[in-house]
Amino acid sequence: MTSGFRVATWNIHGCVGTDGVFDRERTAGVIKSLDASIVALQEVDDGWRGPPGLDMFEFLRTQIGDHAVHARAIIAADGHYGQMLASRWPFVESRIHDISVAGREPRRLIDAVIDTGARHWRILATHLGLRLGERGRQLDHIRDVLAKERGLPTILLGDFNVWYPRSRALKRLSGHMPCRSYHATFPSRFPLFPLDRIWSDAVEAWEHSATVTSARPASDHLPVVAHFREPPC
Repeated sequence: MTSGFRVATWNIHGCVGTDGVFDRERTAGVIKSLDASIVALQEVDDGWRGPPGLDMFEFLRTQIGDHAVHARAIIAADGHYGQMLASRWPFVESRIHDISVAGREPRRLIDAVIDTGARHWRILATHLGLRLGERGRQLDHIRDVLAKERGLPTILLGDFNVWYPRSRALKRLSGHMPCRSYHATFPSRFPLFPLDRIWSDAVEAWEHSATVTSARPASDHLPVVAHFREPPC
């Protein structure tokens, strides 16, 4: 049983820092320092930027816990690329939704239920596209996924690639997710835009959120963390 926990989302930029250097150990150090029980990572790359044969998804999973769901959006002979959701607690179930838009980079939505020991939580993790119309269609898809299954406290997190805090596109989610982070995360050296976000419908559980500025050298994005209390069952 636990009285509370922390979740985090971070676009790791393929373990390439603001110095242009690939350094998986630096990335791992930041992930450990987040001390989060549930972590969503974007731009996980296990072949194109790192050494050949390295399973970066598995390496990063070991920095967080025993459980992970991988969403490889691009699968190629020389490596895979995508996102992952890792947890210290077991997954009760998990699904991968294809939210890709034709002609654009493949995108996925991880949809999982995690057992914290106190109760079940629904966790969704994603990395949206770069174009406005593309993101709008993806946000509509996410809204539909959220609406189909209600009842569990839910957290949605990831890199939404939405540049402005009060974006009209994000209003698609406002009815489902009243709690949200607004912190500027990009570019990490001088953060101006809140690309990376955490949302939740668990009003009674949400405590606060923040960026982790000490991670600045490790990626072009800053991580976002949010603290939750366990709501009553």
